Amino acid sequence: MKDLNSKVVVITGAGSGIGRSLATLCARRGARLALCDVDDDGLAQTRAACGDTTVFTAHVDVADRRAMDAFRDQVVEHYARVDLVVNNAGVAHSQTISDTEYDDFEWIMGINFWGVVHGTKTFLPLLQENTGSALINVSSVFGIISVPTQGTYNATKFAVRGFTEALRHETAGSGLHVMCVHPGGIKTAIAHSARFYVGPDGSSDQSKSAGDFVDKLARTTPDQAARKILDDLGKKKGRCLIGVDAKIISVISRLIPVNYWKVMSRLMPG
Repeated sequence: MKDLNSKVVVITGAGSGIGRSLATLCARRGARLALCDVDDDGLAQTRAACGDTTVFTAHVDVADRRAMDAFRDQVVEHYARVDLVVNNAGVAHSQTISDTEYDDFEWIMGINFWGVVHGTKTFLPLLQENTGSALINVSSVFGIISVPTQGTYNATKFAVRGFTEALRHETAGSGLHVMCVHPGGIKTAIAHSARFYVGPDGSSDQSKSAGDFVDKLARTTPDQAARKILDDLGKKKGRCLIGVDAKIISVISRLIPVNYWKVMSRLMPG
Protein backbone atom coordinates (compact mmCIF):
# COMPACT_ATOMS: atom_id res chain seq x y z
CA MET A 1 0.00 0.00 0.00
CA LYS A 2 2.98 2.32 -0.24
CA ASP A 3 2.28 2.39 -3.98
CA LEU A 4 -1.32 3.16 -4.94
CA ASN A 5 -0.72 3.34 -8.66
CA SER A 6 -3.60 1.53 -10.45
CA LYS A 7 -4.94 0.23 -7.12
CA VAL A 8 -8.73 0.27 -6.66
CA VAL A 9 -9.64 2.33 -3.60
CA VAL A 10 -13.16 2.40 -2.14
CA ILE A 11 -14.07 5.31 0.15
CA THR A 12 -17.40 5.87 1.91
CA GLY A 13 -18.43 9.34 3.01
CA ALA A 14 -16.35 10.79 0.19
CA GLY A 15 -18.48 13.89 -0.34
CA SER A 16 -16.56 16.06 2.12
CA GLY A 17 -13.97 16.18 4.89
CA ILE A 18 -11.48 13.37 5.33
CA GLY A 19 -13.23 11.28 2.68
CA ARG A 20 -12.75 13.95 0.01
CA SER A 21 -9.15 14.59 1.05
CA LEU A 22 -8.36 10.88 0.92
CA ALA A 23 -9.96 10.61 -2.51
CA THR A 24 -7.96 13.48 -3.99
CA LEU A 25 -4.71 12.29 -2.40
CA CYS A 26 -5.24 8.73 -3.67
CA ALA A 27 -6.03 10.16 -7.11
CA ARG A 28 -2.74 12.06 -7.15
CA ARG A 29 -0.98 8.81 -6.31
CA GLY A 30 -2.50 7.05 -9.31
CA ALA A 31 -5.34 5.10 -7.70
CA ARG A 32 -8.62 4.23 -9.36
CA LEU A 33 -11.51 5.28 -7.15
CA ALA A 34 -14.96 4.07 -6.11
CA LEU A 35 -16.61 6.74 -4.00
CA CYS A 36 -19.98 6.92 -2.28
CA ASP A 37 -21.99 9.33 -0.15
CA VAL A 38 -25.57 10.50 0.36
CA ASP A 39 -24.48 14.05 -0.48
CA ASP A 40 -24.71 14.05 -4.27
CA ASP A 41 -23.45 17.63 -4.68
CA GLY A 42 -20.50 17.02 -2.40
CA LEU A 43 -19.69 13.78 -4.19
CA ALA A 44 -19.73 15.57 -7.55
CA GLN A 45 -17.32 18.18 -6.17
CA THR A 46 -15.02 15.44 -4.91
CA ARG A 47 -15.08 13.74 -8.29
CA ALA A 48 -14.17 17.01 -10.01
CA ALA A 49 -11.31 17.54 -7.54
CA CYS A 50 -9.85 14.13 -8.45
CA GLY A 51 -8.86 15.32 -11.91
CA ASP A 52 -8.34 12.86 -14.74
CA THR A 53 -8.12 9.69 -12.64
CA THR A 54 -10.74 6.98 -13.13
CA VAL A 55 -13.59 7.58 -10.67
CA PHE A 56 -16.86 5.73 -10.11
CA THR A 57 -19.38 7.40 -7.79
CA ALA A 58 -22.67 6.25 -6.29
CA HIS A 59 -25.36 7.58 -3.98
CA VAL A 60 -25.25 5.10 -1.08
CA ASP A 61 -26.64 5.10 2.45
CA VAL A 62 -24.07 3.02 4.32
CA ALA A 63 -26.69 2.12 6.94
CA ASP A 64 -28.56 0.19 4.24
CA ARG A 65 -27.04 -3.30 3.86
CA ARG A 66 -28.66 -3.95 0.49
CA ALA A 67 -27.44 -0.61 -0.83
CA MET A 68 -23.89 -1.44 0.23
CA ASP A 69 -24.10 -4.87 -1.40
CA ALA A 70 -25.34 -3.22 -4.62
CA PHE A 71 -22.47 -0.72 -4.42
CA ARG A 72 -19.99 -3.59 -4.12
CA ASP A 73 -21.48 -5.25 -7.18
CA GLN A 74 -21.14 -1.99 -9.12
CA VAL A 75 -17.51 -1.63 -8.05
CA VAL A 76 -16.77 -5.18 -9.19
CA GLU A 77 -18.50 -4.49 -12.50
CA HIS A 78 -16.34 -1.41 -13.04
CA TYR A 79 -12.98 -2.64 -11.77
CA ALA A 80 -13.20 -6.43 -11.16
CA ARG A 81 -11.11 -6.04 -7.98
CA VAL A 82 -10.69 -4.04 -4.77
CA ASP A 83 -7.37 -3.24 -3.07
CA LEU A 84 -8.22 -0.75 -0.32
CA VAL A 85 -11.48 0.04 1.47
CA VAL A 86 -11.87 3.06 3.76
CA ASN A 87 -15.04 3.02 5.86
CA ASN A 88 -15.12 6.72 6.62
CA ALA A 89 -18.79 7.80 6.57
CA GLY A 90 -19.99 9.16 9.90
CA VAL A 91 -22.32 11.54 11.71
CA ALA A 92 -22.38 13.17 15.14
CA HIS A 93 -24.95 13.57 17.88
CA SER A 94 -24.84 15.53 21.13
CA GLN A 95 -27.29 14.90 23.95
CA THR A 96 -27.32 13.48 27.45
CA ILE A 97 -28.09 9.78 27.50
CA SER A 98 -31.17 10.27 29.68
CA ASP A 99 -32.65 12.70 27.15
CA THR A 100 -31.63 10.88 23.96
CA GLU A 101 -34.51 9.46 21.94
CA TYR A 102 -34.33 5.92 20.60
CA ASP A 103 -34.50 7.12 16.99
CA ASP A 104 -31.31 9.09 17.56
CA PHE A 105 -29.59 5.94 18.85
CA GLU A 106 -30.77 4.04 15.78
CA TRP A 107 -29.78 6.84 13.39
CA ILE A 108 -26.19 7.19 14.61
CA MET A 109 -25.64 3.47 15.12
CA GLY A 110 -26.94 2.80 11.61
CA ILE A 111 -24.37 5.08 10.00
CA ASN A 112 -21.36 5.05 12.32
CA PHE A 113 -21.36 1.39 13.35
CA TRP A 114 -23.50 -0.60 10.95
CA GLY A 115 -22.06 1.40 8.06
CA VAL A 116 -18.61 0.14 9.03
CA VAL A 117 -19.92 -3.41 9.47
CA HIS A 118 -21.60 -3.32 6.06
CA GLY A 119 -18.54 -1.84 4.37
CA THR A 120 -16.29 -4.42 5.99
CA LYS A 121 -18.42 -7.52 5.46
CA THR A 122 -19.41 -6.77 1.89
CA PHE A 123 -15.88 -6.00 0.67
CA LEU A 124 -13.89 -8.39 2.88
CA PRO A 125 -14.03 -11.41 0.52
CA LEU A 126 -12.77 -9.23 -2.35
CA LEU A 127 -9.95 -7.80 -0.25
CA GLN A 128 -8.88 -11.27 0.86
CA GLU A 129 -8.42 -12.30 -2.78
CA ASN A 130 -5.51 -9.86 -3.15
CA THR A 131 -2.27 -10.11 -1.19
CA GLY A 132 -1.26 -6.65 0.00
CA SER A 133 -4.81 -5.33 0.32
CA ALA A 134 -5.95 -3.16 3.21
CA LEU A 135 -9.04 -2.18 5.18
CA ILE A 136 -9.26 1.09 7.11
CA ASN A 137 -12.09 1.81 9.54
CA VAL A 138 -12.43 5.34 10.91
CA SER A 139 -13.23 5.50 14.60
CA SER A 140 -12.44 8.65 16.61
CA VAL A 141 -10.54 9.90 19.61
CA PHE A 142 -13.99 9.44 21.18
CA GLY A 143 -13.44 5.74 20.62
CA ILE A 144 -10.65 6.03 23.22
CA ILE A 145 -12.30 8.25 25.84
CA SER A 146 -15.93 9.05 26.66
CA VAL A 147 -17.26 12.60 27.01
CA PRO A 148 -20.48 13.95 28.58
CA THR A 149 -23.25 14.50 25.97
CA GLN A 150 -21.38 12.26 23.52
CA GLY A 151 -22.64 8.90 24.80
CA THR A 152 -24.20 7.79 21.51
CA TYR A 153 -21.21 8.91 19.46
CA ASN A 154 -18.86 7.27 21.98
CA ALA A 155 -20.84 4.04 21.75
CA THR A 156 -20.48 3.90 17.97
CA LYS A 157 -16.80 4.77 17.91
CA PHE A 158 -15.86 2.38 20.72
CA ALA A 159 -17.76 -0.27 18.78
CA VAL A 160 -15.84 0.49 15.59
CA ARG A 161 -12.58 0.25 17.50
CA GLY A 162 -13.43 -3.12 19.07
CA PHE A 163 -14.80 -4.51 15.82
CA THR A 164 -11.73 -3.41 13.85
CA GLU A 165 -9.18 -4.60 16.39
CA ALA A 166 -10.84 -8.02 16.54
CA LEU A 167 -10.66 -8.26 12.75
CA ARG A 168 -7.01 -7.22 12.82
CA HIS A 169 -6.23 -10.07 15.23
CA GLU A 170 -8.22 -12.52 13.12
CA THR A 171 -6.40 -11.59 9.91
CA ALA A 172 -2.89 -11.28 11.37
CA GLY A 173 -0.37 -12.97 9.11
CA SER A 174 -2.68 -12.93 6.11
CA GLY A 175 -2.31 -10.75 3.04
CA LEU A 176 -4.81 -8.23 4.44
CA HIS A 177 -3.74 -5.30 6.61
CA VAL A 178 -6.38 -3.79 8.94
CA MET A 179 -6.03 -0.34 10.53
CA CYS A 180 -8.27 1.63 12.88
CA VAL A 181 -8.10 5.43 12.64
CA HIS A 182 -8.67 7.74 15.61
CA PRO A 183 -8.86 11.37 14.51
CA GLY A 184 -8.79 14.14 17.07
CA GLY A 185 -10.44 17.43 16.20
CA ILE A 186 -10.68 17.71 12.40
CA LYS A 187 -11.97 20.78 10.55
CA THR A 188 -14.82 19.04 8.72
CA ALA A 189 -18.55 19.64 8.27
CA ILE A 190 -19.55 16.73 10.54
CA ALA A 191 -20.49 19.06 13.40
CA HIS A 192 -22.69 21.16 11.14
CA SER A 193 -24.64 18.15 9.90
CA ALA A 194 -24.95 16.66 13.39
CA ARG A 195 -27.94 16.33 15.66
CA PHE A 196 -26.86 18.73 18.40
CA TYR A 197 -29.45 19.01 21.17
CA VAL A 198 -26.94 19.79 23.88
CA GLY A 199 -23.59 21.11 22.76
CA PRO A 200 -20.15 20.23 24.11
CA ASP A 201 -20.35 23.47 26.13
CA GLY A 202 -23.75 22.55 27.60
CA SER A 203 -25.65 25.01 25.43
CA SER A 204 -28.85 24.09 23.61
CA ASP A 205 -28.27 26.25 20.52
CA GLN A 206 -27.59 23.65 17.83
CA SER A 207 -25.91 25.88 15.24
CA LYS A 208 -23.83 27.68 17.86
CA SER A 209 -22.74 24.38 19.40
CA ALA A 210 -21.64 23.06 16.02
CA GLY A 211 -19.66 26.19 15.24
CA ASP A 212 -18.05 26.28 18.67
CA PHE A 213 -17.11 22.61 18.37
CA VAL A 214 -15.22 23.23 15.14
CA ASP A 215 -13.63 26.50 16.27
CA LYS A 216 -12.45 25.24 19.66
CA LEU A 217 -11.69 21.57 19.18
CA ALA A 218 -10.74 21.09 15.52
CA ARG A 219 -7.02 21.65 15.06
CA THR A 220 -6.20 19.43 12.07
CA THR A 221 -7.23 19.88 8.43
CA PRO A 222 -8.75 17.02 6.42
CA ASP A 223 -5.74 17.11 4.07
CA GLN A 224 -3.36 16.65 7.01
CA ALA A 225 -5.53 13.78 8.26
CA ALA A 226 -5.51 12.09 4.85
CA ARG A 227 -1.71 12.29 4.60
CA LYS A 228 -1.34 10.83 8.09
CA ILE A 229 -3.70 7.95 7.27
CA LEU A 230 -1.82 6.96 4.12
CA ASP A 231 1.57 7.44 5.80
CA ASP A 232 0.59 5.13 8.67
CA LEU A 233 -0.93 2.66 6.20
CA GLY A 234 2.38 2.58 4.36
CA LYS A 235 4.08 1.76 7.67
CA LYS A 236 1.53 -1.00 8.33
CA LYS A 237 0.40 0.51 11.60
CA GLY A 238 -2.61 -1.04 13.27
CA ARG A 239 -3.74 2.19 14.94
CA CYS A 240 -3.55 5.68 13.46
CA LEU A 241 -3.80 8.63 15.86
CA ILE A 242 -4.40 11.93 14.06
CA GLY A 243 -3.42 15.18 15.73
CA VAL A 244 -1.52 16.11 18.87
CA ASP A 245 -4.81 16.10 20.78
CA ALA A 246 -5.42 12.46 19.88
CA LYS A 247 -1.94 11.47 21.04
CA ILE A 248 -2.34 13.34 24.35
CA ILE A 249 -5.77 11.82 24.96
CA SER A 250 -4.44 8.33 24.23
CA VAL A 251 -1.68 8.78 26.82
CA ILE A 252 -4.02 10.21 29.46
CA SER A 253 -6.54 7.40 28.96
CA ARG A 254 -3.81 4.81 29.56
CA LEU A 255 -2.31 6.59 32.58
CA ILE A 256 -5.67 7.36 34.22
CA PRO A 257 -8.07 4.76 32.79
CA VAL A 258 -10.94 5.45 35.22
CA ASN A 259 -10.64 9.10 36.20
CA TYR A 260 -9.29 10.59 32.96
CA TRP A 261 -12.27 12.94 32.67
CA LYS A 262 -11.16 14.82 35.79
CA VAL A 263 -8.06 15.78 33.83
CA MET A 264 -9.65 16.05 30.40
CA SER A 265 -12.43 18.38 31.57
CA ARG A 266 -9.81 20.91 32.61
CA LEU A 267 -8.04 20.67 29.26
CA MET A 268 -11.17 21.16 27.17
CA PRO A 269 -11.38 24.71 25.75
CA GLY A 270 -13.77 26.95 27.62
